[in-house]
Amino acid sequence: MAIETVAFDEEMAALVERVQVSLVQIIGTKGSLGAGIVWRSDGLIVTNAHVVQEENLEVVLADGSRFLAQIVFQDPALDLALLSIAADGLQPIRLGDSQSVRAGQWVVAIGHPYGLLGAATAGSVIAAGADLPERGSDRDWIALNLRLRPGHSGGPLVDAQGNLLGINTFITGPEVGFAIPTHVISEVIQARHPEVQIVSA
Repeated sequence: MAIETVAFDEEMAALVERVQVSLVQIIGTKGSLGAGIVWRSDGLIVTNAHVVQEENLEVVLADGSRFLAQIVFQDPALDLALLSIAADGLQPIRLGDSQSVRAGQWVVAIGHPYGLLGAATAGSVIAAGADLPERGSDRDWIALNLRLRPGHSGGPLVDAQGNLLGINTFITGPEVGFAIPTHVISEVIQARHPEVQIVSA
């Protein structure tokens, strides 16, 4: 194996490990529901609305700590939800520039597919923006050529530096998925819940 390949493998594995620190698991009464990300150090978690359909939600941090979660914001039409947990000193994920995403860009999605904790899958961006054929023109999306599975929902989509480009949301084919861009998440939360001050890591 070439030295360059070994170095690339090590770099990508280290990237995933860095992101996993900000990755959480969301659990309901029936078991694992999906993933989420630490957006703010004081316990603010971002995930999909379809992940938080049960009562008595728990958030499990990367170190295994478990916290009861309170739903702060939920919008099924946008498929976004905010959770709050009684924790502090958490590691927020670093925010990337989702408005500069380009077709062909290499990305990594991380989540808990079928309960496999912290699993990663890599691929490329198909397209980004509004007016995507499968989504309509209501707002921006990121279309992905990678394998998302149940349990990836709410987890981070990151660039080659480990910066958040969006959260994984759903699939429309075996290797076609969609993510909600980071800038959409920020804009929606600030517009609809200005009392929740979303800040960059």
